Amino acid sequence: MTPDIFDVTIIGGGPVGLYGLFYAGLRGMKAKLIDALPELGGQLITLYPEKYIYDVAGFPKILARDLAKNLISQALSYNPKIHLGERVISLEQEQNEDRLYYRLLTEAGNEHITSTVVLTAGIGAFRPRKLPIPELDRFEGNGVHYFVNKKELFSGKKVLIVGGGDSAVDWAINLLDTASKITLIHRRDKFRAHEKNVAQLMNSPVDVRTYHELKKVIANEKIVGSVIYDNRTLEEKALEVDAIILNLGFQADLGPLKTWGLDIDRTGVKVNYRMETNLPGIFAAGDIASHPGKLKLISTGFGEVATAINFAKNYVDPDSKVFPGHSSDLSSR
Repeated sequence: MTPDIFDVTIIGGGPVGLYGLFYAGLRGMKAKLIDALPELGGQLITLYPEKYIYDVAGFPKILARDLAKNLISQALSYNPKIHLGERVISLEQEQNEDRLYYRLLTEAGNEHITSTVVLTAGIGAFRPRKLPIPELDRFEGNGVHYFVNKKELFSGKKVLIVGGGDSAVDWAINLLDTASKITLIHRRDKFRAHEKNVAQLMNSPVDVRTYHELKKVIANEKIVGSVIYDNRTLEEKALEVDAIILNLGFQADLGPLKTWGLDIDRTGVKVNYRMETNLPGIFAAGDIASHPGKLKLISTGFGEVATAINFAKNYVDPDSKVFPGHSSDLSSR
């Protein structure tokens, strides 16, 4: 039996993978997408569906869930194959009638055969960074949160946000219309967030305390307060809080990808200007891709995956052009 070989298989159903799936259809490729999560959308859906995103072209601001909805609709334009709830665990290179292809095996026991692979798996499997405070584990999901799936959970509450990155700053701003009071503490005085958002934060009603860290959670049956301290003077202060959001970043793990023979550095899978990895026919784009000048943004990920798909098309069909022409010209062809 001749195996059903796809032109390209995309691993990862987040925003970059979804746009890549659409672009593969635009190039007339037989395309498939595999994702370990039970639904499409990646972090847009699983981590922050109610968070506004400001740096996607064409949208002054858009809720993450709405961006995911639009991307999914676009990705399905050319009727690709979608496999959800499947984690790819192995990749084997094989030859079939002088044609190189890859056999992907998932934890579900399914095999997927493809000429090229585009990795858009974000930062891989990830878990939030945690603080060594016992009470945090006790109330995780019930007063202590690492992700915000529903803003209404914080309605009328006194909220403490810990962190100094984009997520901490964004949630402090986004919850102003929901929480009764917001305090944000950060262990330094410099934020790892967009300057415009930091300026908005500093001119908002949020109580911002730099050089402060969380020392203790005060609770009985539920969280009722916390103790924070100034890491320069060690002076402590008690705060009344009903909920704590910890935005301390993530610890990523590329999992089985580390055994595939890919060239990996501390930030991800190394790629060249064509978004090619060291393995023939294997490309990477988005947060998982590592190259000089890397910027981990959704907007740059879209450009990277379009590049990867166009070179994958040329890899599968050497007679095709890498540059596909402008999509606005398609109706006249």
